[in-house]
Amino acid sequence: MRKLLLLSFVLCLSCAEEKKYDDPIKFALDADAEKIQNVMQNLKAHEVQIMVTDADGNNFDFQLNAHDYFYPASSVKLPMALLALEKANQIPEIDSKTLFQVEGDFTKTTIRKEVQKIFAVSDNEAYNRLFDFVKKDNINYKLQQKSYYLARLSHRLNTSNADEITSKAVTFFKNNNVVYHQESSKNKAIHTLNLKRIQKGKGFYRNDTLISQPMNFSKKNYIPLQTLHQIMFRFHHRETERVATLFDISEEDQIFLLEVMHKTPKQQGFNNPEYYDSYVKFFMFGDSKDSIPKHIKIYNKVGYAYGYLTDCAHIVDTKNDISFTITATIHVNKNRIFNDDTYEYDEIGIPFLAELGKQVHQFYLNKKQ
Repeated sequence: MRKLLLLSFVLCLSCAEEKKYDDPIKFALDADAEKIQNVMQNLKAHEVQIMVTDADGNNFDFQLNAHDYFYPASSVKLPMALLALEKANQIPEIDSKTLFQVEGDFTKTTIRKEVQKIFAVSDNEAYNRLFDFVKKDNINYKLQQKSYYLARLSHRLNTSNADEITSKAVTFFKNNNVVYHQESSKNKAIHTLNLKRIQKGKGFYRNDTLISQPMNFSKKNYIPLQTLHQIMFRFHHRETERVATLFDISEEDQIFLLEVMHKTPKQQGFNNPEYYDSYVKFFMFGDSKDSIPKHIKIYNKVGYAYGYLTDCAHIVDTKNDISFTITATIHVNKNRIFNDDTYEYDEIGIPFLAELGKQVHQFYLNKKQ
């Protein structure tokens, strides 16, 4: 009898080991990895949403809810970069390499330089310059036009005039001559978002004073996780997507964007030691400062603020002929206080996203075997 029980136990173990998965997200979340299970044990607090699309266009998702608010932080720079390149492509007098200057800003730059800074090091000033160029109302009109109905970009990032609704004048130059001038213009007032979980936490700091009530995010930026995901997937599969959903950028700018999306900061000339390979790449390598293998290319945009960590990526493994698009967000704010700079990014958030990316990659490696 003992032998039969032992045999039965061994067979059960064997069955468990051979369990087949059809869903890469379920495979990842079932992994016996502490970085994953730490989050799975307290899912409600972490507000996790995940979406994966394989090379054949098959979609998988977990807790996806476009009406459940999360703060997208710098992930909104993905559509902003595309909208800026699109607008530059549609003005006859300029292109993405034409020098420009925003009113009151001493920096003369180009759309390309600002887009590069957005992807290489997630530069906030670059986003703000493009925000004034494209203009708030036009940003949201264009996103609606492309069927991204719930996306709303309402403010600049990390600046004292974040909520200013007037777009500054922008001037473009060639050979020190003005070739195009966009006048300053007033946009509509920021409207209130009507979404679930729009009031967050139990308190927040304002000017070093703790306000003991939930923080109101109803006038903040918002872009649903599936919208970020669709934008990334469609950019990498332009030939199969509806033209109406795509951004009208030149072929030259597409090639440029592919390059700056995946190259590390160092490869793009940002040599500050702070900018290690995975500085703004959370999936697979976010919890390590080691070099990213050459056969793994991660085309992505991350965002992190207020305890929210988001990554939207198209990952290509040239060695194993694997590609997939993955987007995820997680909230790490154990004390439920905002603006206190006490968030578990390094302890919980980034390790979770790194392991999630590794496990999804492993799922597709297993399918190849």
